[in-house]
Amino acid sequence: MTTDGAAEALDRHVRQFFAGHSVRTAHYDLGDGRRGMVRDLRILEIGPGPRGNHWTYVTVGCWARAHHQGHGTEFIMTAPISDPRFADVLAMTAFYHCGGPQPHRLELGHSLPMGEPWTPGSTCEHLLVSLPYLHGPDLERCALPDGHARLLWLLPVTASEIAFRRKRGTEALEQLFDEAEINPIDPRRPAVV
Repeated sequence: MTTDGAAEALDRHVRQFFAGHSVRTAHYDLGDGRRGMVRDLRILEIGPGPRGNHWTYVTVGCWARAHHQGHGTEFIMTAPISDPRFADVLAMTAFYHCGGPQPHRLELGHSLPMGEPWTPGSTCEHLLVSLPYLHGPDLERCALPDGHARLLWLLPVTASEIAFRRKRGTEALEQLFDEAEINPIDPRRPAVV
């Protein structure tokens, strides 16, 4: 499958899933020298609508740079407001995943630091790669003619939650999230550990 064909299929998949929502391409800057690493990257910004009163950001282009035998990953971030910062975080994640001097293939259960709070005043400074629980399995899998793209959620988490996950595992941390009934898009949510 061509890169353009995969991007078109991914774009169509996201737009069909979010029918009734506004969808636009968000603007971002990968910075000098980084653009070539994820050359065809786009980030879709989805406004509130029938599927929820929140904003969703989705990468389109990671699959083309980092797929293995037609199977690759794209990323989702869900936020309480529209802010270019979220597209920037996704662009940074795409660069980390796809390019740079050493690509770091992010998979389910992996984490990465953001280097600053998710939003001003938030204690969430890391991202946990998770299943897209807010959106369900229909968004997670995008069939492509020669493979598929898996859309994984970037959940903002705290340093203490990452430390707990390293000791006890992702499933144990997600169980704590369920027990605490966290609002995953609340930038000021308290840590569960």
